[in-house]
Amino acid sequence: MHSFSLLPAASYEYAHIQKVSGDGPPVPATDLLAAEEPLEIRLGFGPEDQRQHRSLAITMRTPGHDEELAAGFLLSEGIIRSKADLLGIRPCPDVTKPEEAGNVVRAELAAHVAIDFDSLARHFYTSSSCGVCGKTSIAAVQGAACPALPRTGPHLAYEVVHQLPDKLRAAQAGFEQTGGQHAAALFTPAGELLLLREDVGRHNALDKLIGAALLAEWLPLHQHVLLVSGRASFELVQKAAAAGIAVLAAVGAPSSLAVQAAETFGLTVLGFVRHGRYNIYSHPWRVQ
Repeated sequence: MHSFSLLPAASYEYAHIQKVSGDGPPVPATDLLAAEEPLEIRLGFGPEDQRQHRSLAITMRTPGHDEELAAGFLLSEGIIRSKADLLGIRPCPDVTKPEEAGNVVRAELAAHVAIDFDSLARHFYTSSSCGVCGKTSIAAVQGAACPALPRTGPHLAYEVVHQLPDKLRAAQAGFEQTGGQHAAALFTPAGELLLLREDVGRHNALDKLIGAALLAEWLPLHQHVLLVSGRASFELVQKAAAAGIAVLAAVGAPSSLAVQAAETFGLTVLGFVRHGRYNIYSHPWRVQ
């Protein structure tokens, strides 16, 4: 599957602006902005199940690929473990407010998925800049379980890493139009771009990417390389590990907690991957 980011009409909005160039006076113009709207993720269960539907999370995202975003979020947060846990994700049919139309999806979970809502210590709330704001304790963040990553690969050559940013940038349709979207892309160790998703939030872009891979039954992504357009935060490391990704490269800097988590998870983190250089922060044996 080769799937790159498309730009549906709902993912951008036009704005009337005043453009200033040099010392000249402002000139009326039109600009294209990356759209940002709330998405509510609800959980449902099969018709034979008597458990109530519940609202799980609200995230500020760029509309488009919402089903993939929900699927990736559920996997990376440990609600589901595989596609078998998911009966389907669809727009919620019973929204009651005009602003909810198109901004609510319901994930139908298989009957065997056990969820004790009363034991959840937090109610998720994420935004385009921070995906863990709703977590009630640092321990809850650091205690998230992730599958073991392979200790035998993947391996990628130094020169392949140098090629990744240009390939990412060339495929960023949303950024090309708006200049306001982050990207997450999946590559082979040889540098072939397989999958790319964009969003105003970097964690949403990665959730969309992971969700697309989950729905295509690619997981675990042990033999793939992830490149993100911004910095590498703890949350992105956690999400990558949850999907079985062993190499995370970032155009920007990693945080200290991201590197600590990567060391623990067995994940290779590359930072400042741009302009023909990069730093290796953890498990350097995968880059040769």
